[in-house]
Amino acid sequence: MAGLKSLAKDTVIYGLSSIVGRFLNYLLVPLYTAKMSAASGGYGVVTNVYSYTALLLVILVYGMETTLFRYSTKEGEDPKRVYSTILTSVGFTSLLFVALVLAFLSPISGAMGYAEHPEYIGVMAVVVAMDAFQAIPFSFLRQQKKALKFAALKFLFIVINISLNLLYFVALPALYVSYPDAVGTIYSPEVGVGYVFYLNLVCTSIVMLCLIPELRGFKWVFDWSLFKRMIAYSSPILLLGIAGVLNQNADKIMFPFLYEQPDAKSQLGIYGAASKIAMIMAMILQAFRYAYEPFVFDKSRDKDSKETYAVTMKYFVIFTLLAFLVVVAYLDIIKYIIAPDYWEGLKVVPIVMVAEIMMGVYFNLSFWYKLTEQTIWGAVFSGIGCAVLLGVNVLFVPQYGYMACAWGGVAGYGTAMLLSYFVGQKKYPIAYPVKTMLGYVTLTCVLFVAMKAVQECGMWIQLAVNTALLVVFTAVVVKTENFSLNKVLKKFKR
Repeated sequence: MAGLKSLAKDTVIYGLSSIVGRFLNYLLVPLYTAKMSAASGGYGVVTNVYSYTALLLVILVYGMETTLFRYSTKEGEDPKRVYSTILTSVGFTSLLFVALVLAFLSPISGAMGYAEHPEYIGVMAVVVAMDAFQAIPFSFLRQQKKALKFAALKFLFIVINISLNLLYFVALPALYVSYPDAVGTIYSPEVGVGYVFYLNLVCTSIVMLCLIPELRGFKWVFDWSLFKRMIAYSSPILLLGIAGVLNQNADKIMFPFLYEQPDAKSQLGIYGAASKIAMIMAMILQAFRYAYEPFVFDKSRDKDSKETYAVTMKYFVIFTLLAFLVVVAYLDIIKYIIAPDYWEGLKVVPIVMVAEIMMGVYFNLSFWYKLTEQTIWGAVFSGIGCAVLLGVNVLFVPQYGYMACAWGGVAGYGTAMLLSYFVGQKKYPIAYPVKTMLGYVTLTCVLFVAMKAVQECGMWIQLAVNTALLVVFTAVVVKTENFSLNKVLKKFKR
């Protein structure tokens, strides 16, 4: 149990880079929504293109992040040889991807609906290829417990990205009005949304240069025999990752094709902007994932590992439910992250957050098949969940628009979560405190209904009542978990 102290410390560091970093990155959301009206569909373009890149990133990494953790700690394997082989493999496939996209840029752009702006697709192809390659040295930093450097590089990207976006979307447009000749050498208003993608390319390139030290200090080799073993392990994880990213992004990729209305890009932009508020939960999950994945593989050798996993799941559920209630309680304040013409999409925020919580629970449950090297189960669960999500979208998006997208995520993640739990209890049983967690879920539902009931009572009354309800949740947790927390803290001190 003492390992939880290390997990908590790393989660805080990763949390700062993820939560604080994404919070700073959220400055771009009000910026983009202010500079790109909902009616223009500009933010819909950003949402759509980045959904494609999320899928491509998973494909180009093909499960090698988790494979690095597994094989670097596997008995009889040379960690440096593992790292070098994975770097070589991902680097080669990333370069091949860029070459193919650039060679067939026109037909690819046309099929995606960007025949008039193929440069968007070309630039983002280069960005996603670099991101895929960078994922390996970033994973190496996590595996080496270099959380501070990991966080510093993530912050560097965000700071440069925000600075350049403020320059190109605020400062230069204002200066262009008075000094078009001088400013016109580095800025053109016709580029518009294209600057989002160009600036991303600049920032990603700078981070690549900063990762050069992680590409030295070892002999570059490609071990074909080792690669075959690793690819057999990672292939199901790739399928799992594809299904997982489709669960998160398929709705945004499919929406323009399913919602055959003139305002499809506008509606997608509204959904994408509102979903950004719900991504507070995604920040928490990402911070937890960065710390928890290497922790699990290290902890797997300990006798009390299953007990640790069970306790971790409980506190994960408690914390994410609290985060859910906080966002719902103060949504009338948080909504100012996006421009007013996007507020009609706020009704999806609680739904998307529920889907994110389910994804987090599913992630916690996923380690039984990773530890037992039965990763094919992950592909099966995520594939079924993805099929459910796609089915909901295909059937209901044409009639109900982006609301069907939000509920499709709940249906997909809920299916995968339940399948993983019930099969996992047979293959790798862990005594999760299910009754306790369901009790907290029930309490959260009751408090959520109470918050919705006072929604029309005026902002100040609503905020006061919601704050009191948050205190109720916190008090119940403290009273219920007091003995358990003391027990854990005592073990931390040992």
